[in-house]
Amino acid sequence: MPVISVNVAHPRANPGRGPSTTGIDKRPVDGPVKVTAPGPKGTGAVGLAGDQVFDVRHHGGTDQAVYAYAREDLDRWERVLDTELTGGSFGENLTTAGVDVSGALIGERWRIGPDLVLEVSCPRIPCGTFQGWLRVDGWIKEFTRAARPGAYLRVIEPGEIRAGDDVEIAHRPDHDVTIAVTFRALTLEPELLPRLLVAAALPAESLDLARRRTTSAVGTQPAPAAGRAVT
Repeated sequence: MPVISVNVAHPRANPGRGPSTTGIDKRPVDGPVKVTAPGPKGTGAVGLAGDQVFDVRHHGGTDQAVYAYAREDLDRWERVLDTELTGGSFGENLTTAGVDVSGALIGERWRIGPDLVLEVSCPRIPCGTFQGWLRVDGWIKEFTRAARPGAYLRVIEPGEIRAGDDVEIAHRPDHDVTIAVTFRALTLEPELLPRLLVAAALPAESLDLARRRTTSAVGTQPAPAAGRAVT
């Protein structure tokens, strides 16, 4: 299950909504790239050396250190959009093969190369910059309906990564909350939010949203009749 390409940003004018500059234009690099934990969101820091984000409110930081997308999903979108999509076309840092990235479990850990360990944290949520970059009307809705968002990862153990490195699934948590399920819960199917509570590796804001949804749902249910067991 190799990493096909490692991609870092080439800053450019933002073709969509948001800050005037964007790092969504990511291109493959040769040789090893150092990957480290960037620290909290808000500074623009990310995991890969040489990479950049400019929408610091929504991108970067510990829970979004690295973004991975599957070559198989890019191939599907090539057919849908009738256009070539090279590695990095979706703004991903890692373009992988043989890894079901959107089917990865929250908290799943990947070992890549001899030292690097990454942990699946949350899905990518599409934005106006993404739509402007692809120049596809209605892209946000189409991408959302497909529910193949790719995965953000946090850095557990730093190291180097290069194209051709294998991805080894080093740990899979004991729950069934995938990137795709989380994405659906956070977008079109909020009734799924309570399912997310078992995925302790989710970012705090997603878990808080799931807790509020669960509390609200419990609070609106009718009280059981006297003497009847609650099942």
